[in-house]
Amino acid sequence: MSVLIKLSKFPQNLNSFKHIIQTCPRRNESFSSAARESSRRTILKASLIGVSVGVLTTAGYSIYSSIQSSKTYHLEGKEQKFEALKEKPQVPVSRKIISPTDTSGLKLTLFQYQTCPFCCKVRVFLDYYGLSYDVVEVDPVLRKEISWSPYRKVPILLTKTKSGYQPLNDSSMIISLVSSHLKDKSQKIEELIDYYPSIAMHDKNDKLKYEIMNKYYLMYMESLPEKTTIDGVMEERKWRQWADDSLVHTLSPNVYRTLDEAYNTFNWFSQVGKWEEYFPTWERFIMINVGAVAMWMISKRLKKRHSLKEDVRQSLYDDINKWLKAIKQRGGTFMGGETPNLADLAVYGILKSIEGCNAFQDVLNNTKLDAWYSAMMKEVDTHSGSRYLVN
Repeated sequence: MSVLIKLSKFPQNLNSFKHIIQTCPRRNESFSSAARESSRRTILKASLIGVSVGVLTTAGYSIYSSIQSSKTYHLEGKEQKFEALKEKPQVPVSRKIISPTDTSGLKLTLFQYQTCPFCCKVRVFLDYYGLSYDVVEVDPVLRKEISWSPYRKVPILLTKTKSGYQPLNDSSMIISLVSSHLKDKSQKIEELIDYYPSIAMHDKNDKLKYEIMNKYYLMYMESLPEKTTIDGVMEERKWRQWADDSLVHTLSPNVYRTLDEAYNTFNWFSQVGKWEEYFPTWERFIMINVGAVAMWMISKRLKKRHSLKEDVRQSLYDDINKWLKAIKQRGGTFMGGETPNLADLAVYGILKSIEGCNAFQDVLNNTKLDAWYSAMMKEVDTHSGSRYLVN
């Protein structure tokens, strides 16, 4: 009987047990809910930490930059002078360029990289005017050939003066200063350099830089030369600066566009620069392999820095077409009319620096550059500018 009573109460007990199970929180649900809450808190904490670290890092960098900049504020406006050397640096001359048309009396030594666009600008200028000069090829990695100079870039044009050997730095300043002398030889090299001071200033990122003043200006002391107009002078100056500020920045992202192109470019540099003659095998190996990989990587940053198109070739074509359109509007064969001016020489020199690269062949195939470029080559190779020099 007692067994029957217990059995009769079993369904009630079972229902009670089910009710307890249903009303009590399930372990998995409670654990999952707690885990989700814990996860949300973790994410929130991580986000807050990330934001805090970002703010502190930015603030710290800003403070560091301000401190670093404040260390150089006292240099703002100061002139950096490059005094004449009493003796010529004892560096082997790579080759001598002898021009039979040279009547300038100048003694020049060009420290350069053969395919540097800025060095090519200077070399084209000297060749066009038929000036003789010595060339010293500089190792682009070690740069021991210019260890005598506080200015660590090329080109450097060393000029013989009465007081010694005066170094001239920056391609545009070199061209302006020497051109000013050639047009009026009463203006001596050692006197003209005072018109191109190197002044300290901070750029938009508060980085101290030395900027050469007047580097696109020729020094006309009394009046403009015959057949020279103010409009012509202004246009020449404008396009010379454009060549430095725009055109030249399209080159590296194009000639180092891929790793294969970078290696092809450096192998061409080695060939045209005669690196086998001037540098030992181990130096040449470093220059080609380290240089190619480094410039391929750097070219990606340069593409972004100078806001080039995704297809960097198009940016190069755009600049070439802009240049050719400007020449057409002026109505002559060259930007200078029927004879090249300094803007023509600058653009030609810059483009000549990539003459053996795939990018240059693509330019010839996709723009109408060839006619102007071929005309410039003839003018430079025949030293036609020597006809216009004042004796």
